[in-house]
Amino acid sequence: MNEHTPPKPPDLDEPEPDTPPPSESGPAGGARGLDEPPHPVNWNLLTAKQAAIEWRELNAWVDWLRHAYGLPASVVPPFWYRHPELVWELSALHVHWLCSYDPEQDGSAGLGWHHDFAEARLRLRDWVAASGTRVDRDRPTRQAVWPGQDAPEPVEETVIADRDADFVAFVNVDLARRRDAEEAYYASLIAHATDGDGFGEQTGRSGSEAE
Repeated sequence: MNEHTPPKPPDLDEPEPDTPPPSESGPAGGARGLDEPPHPVNWNLLTAKQAAIEWRELNAWVDWLRHAYGLPASVVPPFWYRHPELVWELSALHVHWLCSYDPEQDGSAGLGWHHDFAEARLRLRDWVAASGTRVDRDRPTRQAVWPGQDAPEPVEETVIADRDADFVAFVNVDLARRRDAEEAYYASLIAHATDGDGFGEQTGRSGSEAE
């Protein structure tokens, strides 16, 4: 391992059984597999299995990025994963990097990425300043209250002594939430199919009524 190779990301407590291990050969390798082209990551639609892969990949890449470019916490803070605005920005930058450094790209693609990286750093500074996250503690990003909405709960800072342990715990909670949502969705499909309102029953009734 050298200064250009990201450290191995921490293992999650409950990894998906068929999730490939994270790459140890540098940020060019990825748990997605080199046979799959990079694609935008919509964090709102990921299954638990997909999210486990994306979290590992993004965490390893962000750690490589901050070391490779000497980025301060005002650009990439330790607890970026706790703030959706930072997750979306860094995830988009990661995918852009993968596309730019694909072996089939033209020779100037890397320069284009660095141009966009300069603009992304400005946005990241804005996100970090607004979020209120710090090197050794974190709090949820404050939300503006619109007319007619209830006042939000008070926002308090939490001191976090072990960043990697907190990342693992945070991701496991996220994966559990996604699994619960998946189970609820499939349960609703089964309930809909067995309560007499399924497509098959509707089609049969329509046929009988037509006769």
